[in-house]
Amino acid sequence: MTEKLPPDALIEAALLTQTEPLSEKTMRELCVPPLSPDKLIDVLAGLKARWHDRALQLTHTREGWRFQIAQAAFERLGSLQEQRAPRYSRAVMETLAIIAYQQPVTRGDIEGIRGVAVSQNVMQTLQDRGWIEIIGHRDSIGRPALWATTHAFLSDLQLESLEALPPLTELGELVLPDLTGPAGSGGAEDREDAAPDEAEQP
Repeated sequence: MTEKLPPDALIEAALLTQTEPLSEKTMRELCVPPLSPDKLIDVLAGLKARWHDRALQLTHTREGWRFQIAQAAFERLGSLQEQRAPRYSRAVMETLAIIAYQQPVTRGDIEGIRGVAVSQNVMQTLQDRGWIEIIGHRDSIGRPALWATTHAFLSDLQLESLEALPPLTELGELVLPDLTGPAGSGGAEDREDAAPDEAEQP
């Protein structure tokens, strides 16, 4: 007969093995019978306490709950990575900052703020990373696309909402956390059309 796991062990295993954050509904329905919301709160509190001050931390994002490497541990483990993390150009980071703080914006808005044309490669890099998306079109000549950040952007920055964005100094000197998440850290090669790893070759 299969041994029945306690809810905290089952949910802990699910959080450790899934690559995407888990919603509270998903975690409650893993158990038989399903956990009540109050019981799940107790389980998550217990797991957070159990993993306190360890290299993996249980965190809550807009997309759900997940374990991720603590920043201090990540800095030490970075040398073990076989492949270097993507490095993003200054143009990519400036464009992302404008979208994050001024959204929704058109490419024309971004170009007006930066003072230079925005390369399609820059926009494609941010789309491929899953950080920006088109949410509509402005009711003006040509109906230009309106760009905004995604839930994945908030999740990677470990933010609950846009209101939690850190302060912004002058353009290009952003008080932002590591935007590449647990996989690595960003770069600052000032090439308008640079995509990840194009700005600098090993």
